[in-house]
Amino acid sequence: MIVNVSKKILIVGLGLLGGSYARVLRRFGFHISAITKEQSSIDYALKEGLIDEGSTELDEKIIGEADIVIFALYPHIFIEWIEKNQQLLKSGALITDVTGVKCSIVYKIQEMLRPDVEFIAAHPMAGREVSGVENSTDTLFAGTNYIVTPTDKNTPEAINTCMELGRLLGFSNVTTLSPEEHDEMIGFLSQLTHCIAITLMTCNDKENMEKFTGDSFRDLTRIARINDLMWSELFIENKTALLEQMNLFINKFNELKSMLETEDVEAMRKMMRHSTERRALFDKK
Repeated sequence: MIVNVSKKILIVGLGLLGGSYARVLRRFGFHISAITKEQSSIDYALKEGLIDEGSTELDEKIIGEADIVIFALYPHIFIEWIEKNQQLLKSGALITDVTGVKCSIVYKIQEMLRPDVEFIAAHPMAGREVSGVENSTDTLFAGTNYIVTPTDKNTPEAINTCMELGRLLGFSNVTTLSPEEHDEMIGFLSQLTHCIAITLMTCNDKENMEKFTGDSFRDLTRIARINDLMWSELFIENKTALLEQMNLFINKFNELKSMLETEDVEAMRKMMRHSTERRALFDKK
């Protein structure tokens, strides 16, 4: 399947990510439809020209005409949708997702999915501290990464189509990982960082601290304004990998604590220099 404007694209779940997908893809002239639970989201998207049509119901016509379906749902809702509604999908349809965990999702859905529909998983490494289609933007994906996580059940055509979709959306780096590699990587780069931000915001409840803070604390805790429903589910779904990364962090933190207790200045400075060198690798080019 080639991603061209003759393909009809359906977005299931019109929030921040789904809305941002719609904004970008509409610029290329794609026919975009949406199914989401809030009528206000459909109304907004229609008014702003993000979609051609939309519904809060399981509209069989909209679903049955879609060549590519992008699921922007929580993991458990995505699985339930496929279990209950996959018969509505068009034969030959390609479905993909935006979920932040893969092993617990990908294999389960590929196992239950009809043989004439293919699921190729992907993870857009982008987001904001706000939610909802009204906060979507066509620049959300600039300078960010898009990870496609194929398995042996995926065809080369589907993998290439999904990667092309990522490039169309404007991601700066489009790569592939296995679901296992993805979950290990995300456990460190995304989930652990959210755990650290949450802990920083809750380990000291002294009053009026916000009156004295500087930018370093704000920078470190930017992601602490968190969607508790979504992130608690992601943590549980990736429990094993996340616990491994938490232990790595705790061990390294305790090393630094020991250096401070023993006043080992040279060891601290060596660790700081290593940190500075490593941080340079993550600067956006």
